[in-house]
Amino acid sequence: WIAPKDPLEAVMIDSLKAPCAEYPLGADKLGRDLLSRVIYGTRTSLVSTLILVATIFVVGTFLGIIAGYFGGWIDQVRIADMMISFPGMILAIAIAGMLGPSLRNGVIAITAVSWTKYARLARSMVLKVKRNLYVEAAIVNGTSTFKILWKHILPNMLTIMTVTAAADMGTMMLELASLSFLGFGAVAPTPEWGLMLNEGRTYMAKAPWLMIAPGIAIVIVVIVFNMLGDSIRDILDPRQD
Repeated sequence: WIAPKDPLEAVMIDSLKAPCAEYPLGADKLGRDLLSRVIYGTRTSLVSTLILVATIFVVGTFLGIIAGYFGGWIDQVRIADMMISFPGMILAIAIAGMLGPSLRNGVIAITAVSWTKYARLARSMVLKVKRNLYVEAAIVNGTSTFKILWKHILPNMLTIMTVTAAADMGTMMLELASLSFLGFGAVAPTPEWGLMLNEGRTYMAKAPWLMIAPGIAIVIVVIVFNMLGDSIRDILDPRQD
C-alpha cells in the first residue's frame, strides 16, 4: 500500500541510479527501488526486533523466577554469570556462524547471549519480593507455588521487567542489523536494513545513497524506541525522576 514499487523487482538498466523522480532514494546495484526496500525493511526489522525482545523477556524472566524462588542447586549453577564473562556480540557472531546465516538464526544467536540480563534482574527482584510478609503468609496458608508466583511474585516485578524490555528494543535492533551487516543475519534478497548497509558498502564512494537511506532509517527507529522506553518508564514507574 505504501511502497511505490516491488522491492524485489530488478531493473538492471537502472543499476545504481541516483535519486530522481522515479527513484526518490535511488536504486541499488540490481536496479531495485531503494525507497520500497527501506519501507519493506521496516517490517522485517521491526518484527524481528519485537520477536527477539519478547523471546529474551520470556526466557530470561522465567529462568530468573525459577532460580530466585526455588534457590538450591538451580540457583548455584550460575550459567548467567558464565555467559556474561564472554563478549556478547562476539559470542553471538560465533553462534550465528555455526547455525548459518539467516534472520531466524540471528535472533536465536542474540537470544542465547542476551537472556542473562533479564534472568539476573528477575532473580534479584524475586529474592526481594519473596521476603515480604504477604508471600510468607501465603506459604503458611498452603497456597500453591504456582499461585504464589502468578499472583504475588510476578505482578510485583512485571513493571520493571517491561520497562527494561522497552528500553532494550533499540539496542536489540542495532545488534540484529549488525549481524546482518556482517553476513550472519538476513540473506539476500530479503529487504533488511543491516543487509542493505552491507550491500551498499562496496559502492559507498560511487553510490552513497545505498547506505544513507537504511542508515537514517535505523537511526530514526532506534531513537523512537529509546524515547518510547523512557515514556513507558515514566508511565509505569513514576517514582523515578
